[in-house]
Amino acid sequence: MTDRTAADDAFKNRCANAARTLAPLSGCFITRISFAAFAEDDSLEIILRKGPASPDVVIELSSLHYVSVSKPPEISGCFIDAISLIHLPKTPRPWPGDAASRVRRFDGLPELAWLRVLDPADVDVMASIVTVYTAASDDETSTDTTR
Repeated sequence: MTDRTAADDAFKNRCANAARTLAPLSGCFITRISFAAFAEDDSLEIILRKGPASPDVVIELSSLHYVSVSKPPEISGCFIDAISLIHLPKTPRPWPGDAASRVRRFDGLPELAWLRVLDPADVDVMASIVTVYTAASDDETSTDTTR
């Protein structure tokens, strides 16, 4: 594999890894959604919590191209029925039909990550930068002998 091929696959691989991390998180709660819309620094951060025995998961998306968040006003915390992250390639490779209705495609549009969180709040985001990480659990911290 050439360096160019590796570079071309890097974002696709990042999306695949993020999707694998997020797939088992149905049933978690959204504890916070933070949104910042500034010139070059637009971002959305979602914090998910499964319970006191599990570490939080943080999803950070930036270089946003589409954002939609809806939630019933009576909800303070939000249970997740379904969560997915899909890689959306550059043109001319096809996108799923639902994705094309959210962002207009054009030459020069970077590949995107499409995050969808469903019910009872819906979060729908398309961004060109995605990072998913899991906080260290108390169990992992308590066994750290390097301190």
